[in-house]
Amino acid sequence: MTASRVYLTRLAGLTVLDPDGDVVGKVRDVVLTQRSDGSPARVIGLVVEITRGRQSFVPISQMVTADNSSLRLSTGTVSMRKFELRPHEVLAIAQLLDRQVVVRDSGAHVWLVDVAMEQNRTRDWLVTKVAVRERSHRLSRGHVRQLDWHEVSGVMTRYGKQDTATLLEELEDQRAADVAARIRDLPDERRQEVAEALDDDRLADVLEELPDDDQREILGRLDDERAADVLSEMDPDDAADLLGELPAGERERLLGLMEPDEATPVRQLLSYGDDTAGGVMTSEPVILPPDTTIAEALARVRRQELSPALASQVYVTRPPSTAPTGHFLGVVHIQRLLREAPFEQVGSITDDNLDPLAPDTDLQEITRYFATYNLVAAPVVDEAGRLVGAVTVDDLLDHLLPEDWREHDG
Repeated sequence: MTASRVYLTRLAGLTVLDPDGDVVGKVRDVVLTQRSDGSPARVIGLVVEITRGRQSFVPISQMVTADNSSLRLSTGTVSMRKFELRPHEVLAIAQLLDRQVVVRDSGAHVWLVDVAMEQNRTRDWLVTKVAVRERSHRLSRGHVRQLDWHEVSGVMTRYGKQDTATLLEELEDQRAADVAARIRDLPDERRQEVAEALDDDRLADVLEELPDDDQREILGRLDDERAADVLSEMDPDDAADLLGELPAGERERLLGLMEPDEATPVRQLLSYGDDTAGGVMTSEPVILPPDTTIAEALARVRRQELSPALASQVYVTRPPSTAPTGHFLGVVHIQRLLREAPFEQVGSITDDNLDPLAPDTDLQEITRYFATYNLVAAPVVDEAGRLVGAVTVDDLLDHLLPEDWREHDG
């Protein structure tokens, strides 16, 4: 190592290099193991994100050097097995930081802000120092001081109470998919604490990126009112998929607590078969009347909450412009919108050459349809000629991939 003492927060985010200098991944956490005799915790390894959402364990013995920007390993061979926390193991950053501990001599309650490891004569890495801050409440910034491991209690026991502030700050600017991957690896209790601390819309985005079992577990541990609020923030197709996995009584109770205008499209989606265009589609594509100007249409597809697939085209219908709409007229692709004058109307450039999907079209036929016409989204129109939704390529892939695809390492 380039230093005899290393504070663990300085390792988080470092680029991990193999002996040849090639990038292996990034450090996401440090794994400690508890010791029954109360002696300093031992550092046993690193949690390294090999690719986005996939984390593996690297033994600490493979770490050769570390500086402010990177950490180098002694070998280029890294386990591809998904990291799983074992009993008596603790994640230093996810589980210890911001934990309330007690100074033994004074009995003062302080907050843990960092821990430092040092290598002993047998070349084991032990947590020998802790950095703590005194503060009267979460937002106050007190003096940070360094103490020996033995001078505090509650670091590795249930006595220590960890709040979620530090982890939430770390996750704040990350994509929902990355947040989902991160919290999946937390212990159940800690994961639920983080989930409940997220805003409704943020939690909705994260739930959409989690496997079905994790979605149900987190939602089931929320009170009914909060669960209904989060479901209302989810895309209707994702909310329908989640509710469709619940017992009928629980499903109806949550639907009844949702706002009627939020529950109606979800109920409609639940009425279709799972493996059909109706069951796969979203009921909230960009729907416009034909007299909408190009400028107005472009403003609609610029909305940040739209996925790239949904923003790729607008759907032109007679009023009303919410699904199920008035008569479906066709689509306008974003490339065409960019080529036309801002004052032109979308009705004058609508493409009606491609037959839309029917709600009962099965997945195999949808896949052929997308591949044949090189599509990223397609309209779904009922027998009365009304637009009821749109299938996007990401929704299609979600239904074609194995149910546990989010849990795979590769």
